[in-house]
This record gives sequence, C-alpha cells and structure tokens, in this order.
Amino acid sequence: MTFFPKAFTTLALAASVALPLPAAALDDAQKKEFGAFIKEYLIQNPEIMIDVQNALQKKQEEARLVKANRAIEDNEKEIFDAKYDATIGNPKGDVTIVEFFDYNCGYCRHALSDMQTMLEKDKNVRFVLKELPILGPESAAAHKVSDAFRKLAPEKYGEFHIALLGSDGRADEEKALGVAESLGVSKEKILAEMKKSPSDESVQKTYQLAQNLGITGTPSYVIGNELVQGAVGFDDLEAKVKNMRACGKTSC
Repeated sequence: MTFFPKAFTTLALAASVALPLPAAALDDAQKKEFGAFIKEYLIQNPEIMIDVQNALQKKQEEARLVKANRAIEDNEKEIFDAKYDATIGNPKGDVTIVEFFDYNCGYCRHALSDMQTMLEKDKNVRFVLKELPILGPESAAAHKVSDAFRKLAPEKYGEFHIALLGSDGRADEEKALGVAESLGVSKEKILAEMKKSPSDESVQKTYQLAQNLGITGTPSYVIGNELVQGAVGFDDLEAKVKNMRACGKTSC
C-alpha cells in the first residue's frame, strides 16, 4: 500500500474542506485546532487518501497522454518513417505499429511472439522497429551490430531481429555477430560497416524521441495517435489495429 507524506495528506484534505476564512487569516490557535481536526478526520476517514491517490494518478495519466499526443503530432515523420529504422511486415500496410525495444529487455522478448502472431494473422500491418538500447553497454554493443547488419542485409533484418531477441542470455556484440554470421554476413563485414557508418547519431535521435514521448521503458509502441507502454499482449494490439481501420483512432 502507498502512503502519502503528512504534508501532502494535509493539503489534500484541506482542498476538500471549505474554509470559512483564508488560511492566512487564522491565528496560531485556530491553525492548531484546524490541524487537529484534519488529523482526526483522516483517522476516521482514511479512504480519502485512496480517493486522492486515484485522482492524482488519473490527472497524471491525462497529462501524460496529452504530452504524448502532442509529441506524436510534432514528430510524426521521425516516428513512422525514419530512414535508420527497419520495417518488417507489409511495407505498404494500412496500419503501422512502431515498437521501441532493447535486445536485453525481458518484456520485449515476451512481446516478440505478439509481433510474430500479428504478422502471421494480418498481412496488412507494417511494423517499424526502433532500437532503444537503454539497458547497459551490452545492449549498446548489440545494437551497433544490428544497425550494421540492417545496412548490409536489410532483407534479412527480420530474421536477425527474431533470432537475437529470441535468444537466451544477454545480447552483446559477440552474440549479435554470431547471429549475423549464421545469416550469411561475416564478422569482418559487420565490423567494417560499424567503423564506416556508426549509429551514434541515429540512436541519439531515438533517445531524444523517446524522451519527447515520455517513454519510460521497453517495449513501448506508437499506434496512430496513441503511445502504448508495456507488453500489453497480442489481443490489445489487435484491437487497436482494428479500431484504426474502423475509425482512424485506437479507441472508437
């Protein structure tokens, strides 16, 4: 259970009780008496703290959605059509799902089957994969290999992505290079491409974009005008795709 700091609780209750006079007009004795009343009232009605917490969470969520919606509008091209992102599924699909992920994110691994199921069941969905390596140096190293592989063999990137994200253990440079070689791109070519065309600028753009959107973890999705955070599951993603087709929004 979450408890509010005393000062916050006092302010919350004070906001819900009409004062006959402005607080500044009360003398010390009246303030003390009113404070004792607040304390007693809270003890007798502790459910008020839950109501306040729920109201605060709702207000914060509404503010987050407003910020995310504005950021999606302001960064539409960077979200849906950045040149440095990989696209799998139908490149001309009528609905696009953008996924921010990290190769070492356990929830992203769990959500991998959601993407695979979506692509198997719906041949008119376009998936944009945005690499957001936020889980340490190993994630950053795996991303650099992935970026080089995408540039050298874009037609095989989907296979690379599924193999690396679906593998056991930590993803790092060595493991990513092994996946690349299993798909016919040599270690030497990958390392040369990493040196020739580093991904520093593109990954910084993705970091900034994630910050603008208010993304706090992976996986996170953008579908239409909505930011969806967390591995919400196939059914939820499918419902949003169907709504996009029905009314142009994720919620009709």
